Amino acid sequence: MLKIGVLGAGHLGKIHLRMAKASKELKLVGFFDPNPVVSEQVTSEYKYTSFESPQALMEASDIVAIVTPTLSHFDMAQQAISLKKHVFIEKPIAASLDEAKKIELLAAKHGVFGQVGHVERFNPAFESVVKSLTSPRFIEAHRLSEFNPRGTDVSVVLDLMIHDLDIVLSLIDSPVKRIDASGVAVISETPDISNARIEFENGSVANFTASRISLKKMRKSRFFQKNSYIAVDYLTKKVEVVKIKEVTNTTDDTALLLTNAEGVKKQLYFENPTIEDSNAIQKELEHFATCIQQNKTPRVSLQDGVKALDLAHQIIEKMKQFP
Repeated sequence: MLKIGVLGAGHLGKIHLRMAKASKELKLVGFFDPNPVVSEQVTSEYKYTSFESPQALMEASDIVAIVTPTLSHFDMAQQAISLKKHVFIEKPIAASLDEAKKIELLAAKHGVFGQVGHVERFNPAFESVVKSLTSPRFIEAHRLSEFNPRGTDVSVVLDLMIHDLDIVLSLIDSPVKRIDASGVAVISETPDISNARIEFENGSVANFTASRISLKKMRKSRFFQKNSYIAVDYLTKKVEVVKIKEVTNTTDDTALLLTNAEGVKKQLYFENPTIEDSNAIQKELEHFATCIQQNKTPRVSLQDGVKALDLAHQIIEKMKQFP
């Protein structure tokens, strides 16, 4: 059983602490938070062990979960990796692309494992259909959230959209051909709402909308590919799967039939994949531990984190062209 320590005990850090504590695959050693008030509150309320410094926590751990503000990701990762500790880094992997690439190189140099917290890859709704997403040609992703000052120190692209960028990059193995993007800063000093359209060399197109000033939450993606439509609701953990096949002599009389402009009949049928009841954060932490023990590349590698951040920064640069 690998020992894990958590850096940062804010909103997300507390969830990591709770999931690590509940896991049968990990042993929680404790946490470090620079805010003494937060540290005292977490220690008193949840009885987690508080460490006096990041280094003390790192030295007591096999895995260091970095759940601190993005600006500190590089410093914390560099320190942990130099102590030959495996690093789980919340998204985005770092504040800049240069820092992200350095983290990747440092991990390879010191022979440690790294994983980035793009948690939607472990969402049970997405997991239930990912094997069916073989060749998406058009993707529509909406990620809307009510306003919360937490996280507004960065653009909505890095705060929210990057989840969907990572999902799409994991499905489309093709270079980006063209990026169109726009964004508006409504409340924050950085954009609160953004739209991006990405064209890939293989012809696939993905359209992303992210907002943190919505009146309601939405985290939904729709995938269109040859003979199928798949919708994933990450928030409610539900999916819609519609597949199309040619009409045959054995077609059920009650089947839903459509006729296209050429007069060809198609049969629509619906699938209901089994969706596991699980916590995505606990699952990604346990997956990371298993990969370390079995010497396997994590599902969301440091390289994946770098790719998602690279695309996010390209979108941000495009947005700057239309202030």
